[in-house]
Amino acid sequence: MKVNTRIFGEIDVDDSKIITFDKGILGFPELKKFTLLHDAEQGEDAGIRFLQSLDEGAFAMPVMNPLIVKPDYDPTVEDELFKNLGELSADNILVLVTATIPSDLTKMTVNLMGPIVINVDAHKACQVIVENSDYPVKFPVYEILKKGKERE
Repeated sequence: MKVNTRIFGEIDVDDSKIITFDKGILGFPELKKFTLLHDAEQGEDAGIRFLQSLDEGAFAMPVMNPLIVKPDYDPTVEDELFKNLGELSADNILVLVTATIPSDLTKMTVNLMGPIVINVDAHKACQVIVENSDYPVKFPVYEILKKGKERE
């Protein structure tokens, strides 16, 4: 499938890389097909990746592994919300959080309250709202990421 994207230009997405959100994502229920893209220079381990819509090429959300910025991230979510994803296990689950990256990078945040859960085997995903009230929508991450880079 060929898609013309705002950030990455024209891309060719193999069917095996398409992730389906049956109910779309929060705020965009009509967007159901996505793929994960990353900066080729940083490779698969890129801290920030993009959840690129295949329904709307101009729409891509920066996402990242929440454990990079909150190693003890362990949200409580009702199991019922995952029923459309198929069998989930430690080997096939990928949890990502959306990032907000303003021009002033010191104000960068991630949304710990609305994680994206992906069954990588079934290529199905959903975005959920966690029950833990101690996970904010705007969790500041600039200083955490800066310290991480200094340790490398």
